[in-house]
Amino acid sequence: MAKLKKDKFYLVQEDILPEAIKKTIKVKEILKLGEAKTINEAVERMDLSRSAYYKYKDYVFPFYEIAQGKIVSITISMSNEAGMLSSILRTIAESNGSILTINQDIPLQGIANVTIAFETKDLSTSLEECLNNIRSIRGILRVEILGQA
Repeated sequence: MAKLKKDKFYLVQEDILPEAIKKTIKVKEILKLGEAKTINEAVERMDLSRSAYYKYKDYVFPFYEIAQGKIVSITISMSNEAGMLSSILRTIAESNGSILTINQDIPLQGIANVTIAFETKDLSTSLEECLNNIRSIRGILRVEILGQA
């Protein structure tokens, strides 16, 4: 049986980060603030390649953005078995997460994909622990954070 990959998160001081990661964070801020209309415009402004931006954009966040996040959106791939979605929702509820939206695709080749947005402000566990609890459910293939608000 294959081991599940567990994401680990670290808080690191900015001055040890490679320039490409620092610039990726700045590009995300420029886009968020509307200071550039396109990704192309923002990466050019920061002298960053598009490939470097796309490589890091889903994996780096300023600390304040994570700390203030009240809503997280996750995507989950799972085997198409009865009760899977119920188990996921129960796991989030056990951590005091409040479900906001659920979007499940039609299963293909025995695999179902679901996107769930939930509030994290009242979590009784860390977000990482909540996600690891979901990953530990039999039949879960992948769990990823799509974004935070």
